[in-house]
Amino acid sequence: MTTAGTHLPTTEDLCRSVLENNRDSISIQKPEFAVRKLALILNAALDLSNKKGFQAMSLRDLSRASGVSMGGLYSYFDSKDTLLKMILSEVTGAVEAALGEPPAEVRQSPRDHLLWLIDTHIRLTEAMLPWFTFSFMEAKNFPAAERKLAIDSEELTEGYFAEVLARGQQDGSFSADMPPLMAALTKPLLQDWYVKRAKYRRRKVDIDSYIAMVQGIVLAACGAAAQTTADKAESGAA
Repeated sequence: MTTAGTHLPTTEDLCRSVLENNRDSISIQKPEFAVRKLALILNAALDLSNKKGFQAMSLRDLSRASGVSMGGLYSYFDSKDTLLKMILSEVTGAVEAALGEPPAEVRQSPRDHLLWLIDTHIRLTEAMLPWFTFSFMEAKNFPAAERKLAIDSEELTEGYFAEVLARGQQDGSFSADMPPLMAALTKPLLQDWYVKRAKYRRRKVDIDSYIAMVQGIVLAACGAAAQTTADKAESGAA
């Protein structure tokens, strides 16, 4: 199953969500102006973090890269820790919004639900590539509270997979001998797409091919027939 009908967030969507969820720390009253500035600030923060690390990035660095004055930055957050929470909270919120409400026809079949989760998660990380890369690469350097946010986000994703796998075992869609840590073992396959993008770019692996490979690997490990999203689309078109 594919992400048809599932909305994947744009940068503007994410900035609107940041604004809505952080009214207590954002003093700008004009929403459209605030969203435009947040896009500059967040894109610059993610880019700088990718180049030099979030801990090494100063607010002065961020001001220069974003074109927003130091005083302007403080209109949106009072510290780097607050900025960090904004970013991590949006990643968790996006995962919950994308994966938490599957279409009814997907929910009926654990196998289709599993394929849909893999497809949707990988496409979500593609749409939010700098955000997910930031969360993964910087997690070891986060303060304790923010590190817990990152862990909670990872556990949220794992929980969606664990629930579907358990249902599949119960109704016979998946083997009773499926590895008990299958949900945890699936996560690195999902993460590899955004953590090692350069590798897949060099090998000319596109997103559809990668999704099909992950689906095939996971289905085989679950003891299910290896018909992936791409296979289903081809058979439906025949």
